Amino acid sequence: MRRKDKEITDKKIIEEILSKSVLCRIAMIDDGRPYIVPLNYGYFNNELYFHSALTGKKIELLKLNKNVCFEIEYSTEIIKADVSCKWSMRYRSLIGYGTIEIIENNDQKRHGLDIIMAQNGKSLNNIYEEKQINNLLILKLKIDEISCKQSGNWN
Repeated sequence: MRRKDKEITDKKIIEEILSKSVLCRIAMIDDGRPYIVPLNYGYFNNELYFHSALTGKKIELLKLNKNVCFEIEYSTEIIKADVSCKWSMRYRSLIGYGTIEIIENNDQKRHGLDIIMAQNGKSLNNIYEEKQINNLLILKLKIDEISCKQSGNWN
């Protein structure tokens, strides 16, 4: 990381970003070109969980190459100033690398959905209709590497 003064190495802060954010962008390779999609997610035990349709470009690409890059930002805010070039941003963000596993087992899908629901505010008494479970996949991203940074006042 170029700006070591902005780097976050505190594991507690990194866990907070992973467990309190709601949007993750996943980057894949499409015939040598980057392809990125925004997804809501759930985080648990060094893994990110996403729900997906059974088919589509994302699934096709992941079947060809399970290696991904991901990005998450937390609590972003524009900081305005009188001079335009003095504007800045307050944020925490992380970029990581990992591998995706496509989950097709219905019990494991429910487990993944429970993690996603908990991340988004509903952790108990989740009800999933069998038809819905059969028409989705869960993508489980095992995190291999993360770099994290922040800007602005976080005191």
